[in-house]
Amino acid sequence: MNTVDLEQLKIAVQANCDIADARHAREMTMCNYLLAMRELYRWEEGLPLHQPLKQAELSAWIARRETLWNELEDADFQPLPIGGGCDPFDNATINAALASQGLVYAGGLGRWGKPHFFLGDLVRQEARHGLAVLVSEREHARDLFAPPAALREGLVFLRLDALRRWLWEKTEVWGVKQADGALKAALDGYGFASDAGAALDRMAAGEGETLILHEVGESMAEPLLGPAWRDMLGGLSQRRAELLARAVRDNLADCLSTLPALIERSAGPSIHFYFANLDGLRRSLFPRLASAYAAWRRTGDDADLRLAFRDGQTHWREAALRLLATWQDDPDAAENAFSGWVDEHGALAL
Repeated sequence: MNTVDLEQLKIAVQANCDIADARHAREMTMCNYLLAMRELYRWEEGLPLHQPLKQAELSAWIARRETLWNELEDADFQPLPIGGGCDPFDNATINAALASQGLVYAGGLGRWGKPHFFLGDLVRQEARHGLAVLVSEREHARDLFAPPAALREGLVFLRLDALRRWLWEKTEVWGVKQADGALKAALDGYGFASDAGAALDRMAAGEGETLILHEVGESMAEPLLGPAWRDMLGGLSQRRAELLARAVRDNLADCLSTLPALIERSAGPSIHFYFANLDGLRRSLFPRLASAYAAWRRTGDDADLRLAFRDGQTHWREAALRLLATWQDDPDAAENAFSGWVDEHGALAL
């Protein structure tokens, strides 16, 4: 297979990243937007995670980036320079062409239909539950929001560089108030108090495994829900409706894979970190799980946690199928119903 020119490929992938950002970046809340822009600037400039940013330079960079986005809003995504031109969403073909060069690529749609692209160095590949897991380190191209993990057509992508950045941001935010709770327990478990740099590496390894487990759970959920679930998710136009559907599926995936594995392994720091990030609808829909975690912290007995995820396997499948049946009956009415269920919470809660 012909060698792909890395520089040309980087330019093409980054161009598509910039187009995706031009279309969607400013849909974020202002707080999330500014945090994401800080991180993208740090990545693009190659700055260490711990290095303070110079506000004037960051502001000037943001202004230049927003000017670029204004020029790209109506641009079309570019084919990648592989085999005479390759669809940027054809992950299988692209990764087959890049494997011999130690590179990994992903292109796909995320929350709210926003496209995400990245190109990185492949550090290892493994098989999990019939899935190919591609793990990357240094990234050569990326967009504003860098999901640390994703499932795309039977491929799981774990982005260690993006994961470390996300974890570091979590520790920075926690460091402002240093509140007690699940995140502090996770940080203590990883040893952040004694050596933050080494602890970050340990945490990236541990939480990378948690992310893989979640993507495996999503793949396990797919045959339970059928192909119509993906059609529904792609067809939802109201954000609250999509939030509900994703929260239900995430809870199902975690009951099928993530929680059973973490609890079986007695992975204390990862269990704490899981609950530190169990928020929003996922948490309010699953109060039983939060209560089981509180009991585990008090007593060290994981029996309630095990019962919660076992019952959740049935409950969240039935809840997802209820959503799907409602949508199949009347897609337009379903969106309003889903939004109403978000307000009620108890309509689907366990």
